[in-house]
Amino acid sequence: MADVVQVCADLIRFDTTNRGGNDAEGERPAAEYVATFLDGLGIPAKILEAAPGRASVVARVPGTDPSLPALLVQGHLDVVPADAADWSVHPFSGEIRDGYLWGRGATDMKDFVAMVLAALADGLRPRRELVLAFVADEEDRGDWGAHWLVAEHPHLFDGCVAAVSESGGYTYHVPAADGRDVHLYPVGTAERGTAHLRLTARGRAGHGSRPNDENAVTRLVGALHRIAAHRWPVALTPTVRAFLERTGAALGVPVDLSTPDGVDAAVAALGPAGHLVAPTVRNSTTPTMLDAGYKVNVIPSTATAQVDVRVLPGTEESLFAVLDELLGEGVTREFVAHQPPVEAPVDSPWFDAMAAALRAEDPEAVVVPYCLGGGTDAKAFAQLGIANYGFAPLWLPKGFPYRAMAHGVDERVPVAGLHFGTRVLSRFLETC
Repeated sequence: MADVVQVCADLIRFDTTNRGGNDAEGERPAAEYVATFLDGLGIPAKILEAAPGRASVVARVPGTDPSLPALLVQGHLDVVPADAADWSVHPFSGEIRDGYLWGRGATDMKDFVAMVLAALADGLRPRRELVLAFVADEEDRGDWGAHWLVAEHPHLFDGCVAAVSESGGYTYHVPAADGRDVHLYPVGTAERGTAHLRLTARGRAGHGSRPNDENAVTRLVGALHRIAAHRWPVALTPTVRAFLERTGAALGVPVDLSTPDGVDAAVAALGPAGHLVAPTVRNSTTPTMLDAGYKVNVIPSTATAQVDVRVLPGTEESLFAVLDELLGEGVTREFVAHQPPVEAPVDSPWFDAMAAALRAEDPEAVVVPYCLGGGTDAKAFAQLGIANYGFAPLWLPKGFPYRAMAHGVDERVPVAGLHFGTRVLSRFLETC
């Protein structure tokens, strides 16, 4: 037996801060804890390092039906930085207070790792073989974690046809049209792609006091204005369409998706539930960084900017065609990072099994598919043909600001939510 709260607290106390690049405290101590835990259960675990200290753990758990394909259960061990001066408790204390476990990683995502370990320690007998991967570097680019494992050790995931991980399966309380409190549980079935672009404008250098119609700064500013002002069209993926239709039905809200105005109206009518889907009915292109010039009276020959592009499944080609038109004369683009979007089947036995496991613990659960506006390590494992689902179940009380927890100050998770999630996860893994 293992107390999921204690396991999660243990994991939180490892400072696995990831500042980006290879500037990190390192995941090795947490990886050794996980490997030792699994070895103690008779599950041989392997630690792999992409760079000194940047450690991931991989293990296989036999299933009761060896004829079934394997399921990947993956999570990350690293966390984003936390400034202790801003917190009510030390971010790596793993303190339990007022019914919550506090600390960096409590919801992103040492809670999920702890639930998996606790379920196994409690005697979980999965129906199919499980491949466990608890990895480094998700909070940056995955170069030292999932993407490295997929590129250098793809054989570790042989036989896996689907995966479960973060960003889905949590309680989202939404008021219905008749005043009922609907327990919505979004399960991630898609993610927008990430394309971080560097724009470079080139022109003719010269004196700041003289006219110059080839000013690189002016060209860049013009391109950024056009990009920021562009209203991208509605693009309903199967996941987003299903979310809008099923959530509208659960809330008693009429939904008309036949026109762009109808889609926008539906998002607004869903109230708090609309906040989940608003970033994913369109692509987005957001300028975030600028760099130009070295002296106020000198027109530079180049100017650069970076743009955060998030792209829905099935829309990459059309988005970049329009974006290239918006750049204008003298401006080019290149990828700083590029991870295409992913989408798993909405109507599948996997989704049905997740929904059944949630309803077994919360009979009022309304389980809907959901598209993440950002991204996870699913983008790495999708390269192996694996269908990825965001399913890290948690019970959350009404009013709990869950979406402010990940990367936020005073990150914490309800103790009762961890126990609920462990039961749901165990039921899912035993039946899927």
